[in-house]
Amino acid sequence: MLVPQLTHVPVAARNAMRDGPRDSATHLRHAAAVPALGEIEIGGKASRESAGESLTVMAWNVERLRHVDAIATTIAGRAPHVVLLSEVDKGMARSGNGHLLSRLADRLGHSYAYGVEFLELGTGNEAEQAANGGAENVEGFHGNAITSAVPLLRPFLVRLDAAGAWFLPEHGQPRVGGRMALGGQVMVGERRVTVVSVHLENRTTPAGRADQTRHLLDAIDRYDAEAPVLIGGDFNTLTATYEERHADPAAWQARIDAEPDRLMCPDRHEPLFAVMAGRGYDWRDANAFDRPTQRRPAGDRTPTGHIDWFFTRGLAARAPETLPAVLPDGSPSADHEALVVTVRVR
Repeated sequence: MLVPQLTHVPVAARNAMRDGPRDSATHLRHAAAVPALGEIEIGGKASRESAGESLTVMAWNVERLRHVDAIATTIAGRAPHVVLLSEVDKGMARSGNGHLLSRLADRLGHSYAYGVEFLELGTGNEAEQAANGGAENVEGFHGNAITSAVPLLRPFLVRLDAAGAWFLPEHGQPRVGGRMALGGQVMVGERRVTVVSVHLENRTTPAGRADQTRHLLDAIDRYDAEAPVLIGGDFNTLTATYEERHADPAAWQARIDAEPDRLMCPDRHEPLFAVMAGRGYDWRDANAFDRPTQRRPAGDRTPTGHIDWFFTRGLAARAPETLPAVLPDGSPSADHEALVVTVRVR
């Protein structure tokens, strides 16, 4: 459902979800009762009538969008027609409790569509909780977005995960919802092109991400099986489970040392690439392979990889770039770099 504003969930209701039973069946009941999980908020205003014969797209996991002004400057420097965003907060204490997407769209002269990945019942991870001074979330929304300088047609939302693992007590970051994708269409010449912003789960197996990818591609084909497609976002192609990567850091580092290109070229370890190829999607021409897409603070030596991607079907891609996510002082504006590519209809 398209709405001018997502349906508010009162603080008392959010706290009751957080403090009540935290099991999978309860999560399903809560998720069904939150209207915002099925809504797409529409706002802003497109500043251009059309993209012409080629389309420039940026994809970026903007880590809450807390550094919105620096991020706007980076995006404006490439002047993309469409921006595919993940990890966008709305009304979250950790990012100032504002509507940062609306502010970004206004800066860029874009319209926007916003969908909720999670209703956050807490104020974030441990570091964010410690830093927010006890403030509560005004809304508690966190999700994916598309901003567009040209009209965005027929927006749609695909829920990729209903298991509710993040709601369970052992994760320590109570949330209702699950990974999702947000899409729509823009005109490129005389053709409608489907554009999709996606965020796959990091705390699952490579096979789990492949299952999410199949679900997404099926949904795209039901939406429009004939249109060319560009999918962009954070695919979390980390080549192993969360437990394998974090339970024994030294053992994980040894695996990386034995396969130095494992995280930069993860297709041998992440079956979602075979799923994409089998459905006619390509990634080789649409992505630059010059640097990891994860960004760490200075001094953090955790292995980084290429986990953000563009996939295209029916499009010719050129000039892919990986742009550094930095503030004016050189510190990170997000924990992922930004991706840019230009496409034409084949």
